[in-house]
Amino acid sequence: MVSNSNIDLATATEINTLFCEVVIAPEYDDEAIELLKSKKNRRLLVLKQSSFKNQMVRTCLNGILVQDRDHLTDKAEDFKVVTKKSPTQEEIEDLVFASKICKHTKSNTIVLAKNRQLLASGTGQTSRVDALKQSIDKAKHFKFDLSGAVMASDAFFPFPDCVEIADLAGITAVVQPGGSIKDQLSVDYCDANNLSMVMTGTRHFKH
Repeated sequence: MVSNSNIDLATATEINTLFCEVVIAPEYDDEAIELLKSKKNRRLLVLKQSSFKNQMVRTCLNGILVQDRDHLTDKAEDFKVVTKKSPTQEEIEDLVFASKICKHTKSNTIVLAKNRQLLASGTGQTSRVDALKQSIDKAKHFKFDLSGAVMASDAFFPFPDCVEIADLAGITAVVQPGGSIKDQLSVDYCDANNLSMVMTGTRHFKH
């Protein structure tokens, strides 16, 4: 389990209800450390502050791939509502959450979330439809209820197929970058089926 903030006793108590062999956090309360150490062979690590280079390099067949690091994180203020129906405040919070996860997931990706909890993601697919179907299958496998969930995509929708599949699965709000010459097709489907959609104007494309 990894946390970006302090682990207090209440958090440690929740962690202890799970099977967790490694905990990583920037700091721990003394009471939390004692409780977490009660599990045999559990390792507690301190997350140190570090800086990253502005470019990421990875090997690929017959060469390397160099990609600029994505420093942009979508916020609610970046959302442009493009449908007749606006997302609720709860959906906006979920859309922001899902978009953050989407940014750090291999493209093409689809992220499904509800109540600021990741339900499933479809990752690294050549087709955004395949990424969506993969995420829906994962959610169903773990018996997550997609009714009222939101969908985030790192790619625009040139056809309404993704929003239609999402709608049939119970999803009610969508965030995507926009930018396709056929954006309106997806917007029209949402308008006809009572979904809300926001666009960010920015594509997070992680290889």
